[in-house]
Amino acid sequence: MEVRTIDYYNKNAKEYSQKTFDVDMSKLCDKFLNKLKPEARILDLGCGSGRDSQYFLSRGFDVYPVDGSKALCKIASQNIGIEVKELLFDELDFHEEFDGVWACASLLHVPKPELPAILTKVHQTLKDDGIFFVCFKYGDGEEVREGKHYTDMTEEVLQKVLQEHGFEILDLFITGDSIKNRDETKWVNAIGKRK
Repeated sequence: MEVRTIDYYNKNAKEYSQKTFDVDMSKLCDKFLNKLKPEARILDLGCGSGRDSQYFLSRGFDVYPVDGSKALCKIASQNIGIEVKELLFDELDFHEEFDGVWACASLLHVPKPELPAILTKVHQTLKDDGIFFVCFKYGDGEEVREGKHYTDMTEEVLQKVLQEHGFEILDLFITGDSIKNRDETKWVNAIGKRK
């Protein structure tokens, strides 16, 4: 991930947490959790404020939250009551340790040329038949917006890139934005299974 994106989150961690922690993502989370066994082990990859990790924990899952921003790790740890590890995407070094990987609005900060290597690491992280959720803002551009790098995706491109990296697509769908006053923002979401 680009240094400027990490810098943005380190400088704006408190404001970002306040804006995102109480957003209701339960429907999206449940789509993912319904494909996992009870008490499954989940890697929350780029957990931000810790919102989704808290939801997974409340449902009895074994959660390992990580984020690349030191400041967000500290805030998320306080929000959810367990330690959040500071970890960049390219530092992923797990081998078949997780039943699920949840990457909600996180891998969209990876520049397109770096995405294949990160997806390979995610694939290695999952156990056989492990479940992977990922979402990107809808579009086909790549640019810096509001101090953060964004890689946008369409359904076709996301499906292709996931299949090329060893994932069977279980679900591919478009959603609106859950944060107030962002009605124009659309998201492309995918749930894949490690083949």
